[in-house]
Amino acid sequence: MKQSSYPLERELGIRYYASDADGIGGKLRTTPEDFIVEEIPMEKKPSAGPFLICRLTKRNWELQHAVKEIAKRLGISHRRIGWAGTKDRNAVTTQWISIYDVTPEQVLAICLKDISLEPLFSSNEALSLGQLGGNRFGILIRDAEPACLAERVSRITETVAAGVPNYFGIQRFGAIRPVTHRVGEWILRGDYEQAVLTYIGMEFPQEAAEIKAIRSAFYEGRDPGPALHALPVQMNYERAMLHYLYRNPGDYAGALRELPPKLLSMFVSAFQSFVFNHALSRRFDEGYTLSDLKPGDHLLFANGRTDTVTAANAGAAAIHLKRGRCSIALFMPGREVTGTRNSGDEATAALLDEFQVSPGDFERASVFVKTKYEGAWRPVSLKTTVQSTLEGTDLHLSFTLPPGHYATTVCREFMKADPVRMI
Repeated sequence: MKQSSYPLERELGIRYYASDADGIGGKLRTTPEDFIVEEIPMEKKPSAGPFLICRLTKRNWELQHAVKEIAKRLGISHRRIGWAGTKDRNAVTTQWISIYDVTPEQVLAICLKDISLEPLFSSNEALSLGQLGGNRFGILIRDAEPACLAERVSRITETVAAGVPNYFGIQRFGAIRPVTHRVGEWILRGDYEQAVLTYIGMEFPQEAAEIKAIRSAFYEGRDPGPALHALPVQMNYERAMLHYLYRNPGDYAGALRELPPKLLSMFVSAFQSFVFNHALSRRFDEGYTLSDLKPGDHLLFANGRTDTVTAANAGAAAIHLKRGRCSIALFMPGREVTGTRNSGDEATAALLDEFQVSPGDFERASVFVKTKYEGAWRPVSLKTTVQSTLEGTDLHLSFTLPPGHYATTVCREFMKADPVRMI
């Protein structure tokens, strides 16, 4: 395995590559058409019901903003729109959404630049996060380094088929401002003031100088008025929180609730992802690879069965792992507590101690955010068959991933480049 040298990846726990082969470099997302995502929906039969299932195709739209604009055109609350997966902004994406109590004619009348909506059928239930079969990707990496390019692509393709670290990608934390997990940490610790100050006031190098100055002034002075006056109108989430604080000084919990519920819930989810990434990298720090078993490891089988590795069953477990019947998994923290602190959740427990976060904090956050954070096991390895085509120094990739897995995790294994070249 090979370590990343990029500070942003290391800060987010994304510290290892599976392959020792040199990366191909290059640039991702030169245009949105370089990153095409097609959602694979779960089988859902039409039924009489108040929810209209639609196919949404968007280009260079952040999903939350797209949903708010669609709701605005329909004259309804954005809370009446549900979806199964959150897609990238700088991309062309196709997915299913559900809209409560609207007609196909109303949907077909919507006209938004770079957005297409196609009514499909009615349903008696809304779509919710995770209700999808996976995603198909068509990706173009431009301007790769030409030396021995075909050989490097071949070697890395074999590595991806065998398995790469199943990290949560950078977009989980915010591409330009990787701040989402930091906000989630403060919510978990019950410090809503710091959560708001972090979301609005923390500046990052990729932002324009004038925006950084506005953020810094708000962080230092806590005065929402000047920031509300100065921030561009398109920064509607920050402006909504600032407007609330201007009318309700000091009510930081109320300011957070001005955000769309799904966005608010993503803060805590991002912190869970942040802890998982670091726990996985600590496993590699200890010298284990993606296929090395140790007593206490948790195994997930393809049929849903789970097991724990012991000295007695380690040999059989290794055979199952080699034949692809199961995967080693690490615990993503939540309000549920795993059975032991010396098994697969050891690193997770140590990280939570470092951040002074407990299962009880997840319980409190669940009430505040109105989202259940139960905790879950996640495979440490991501495997997929990649089809690749080279055109000069441009590399076309196509592959499919299960829900909750990141295409940028595959791309970074090929590129081994500065993460700013992937956003």
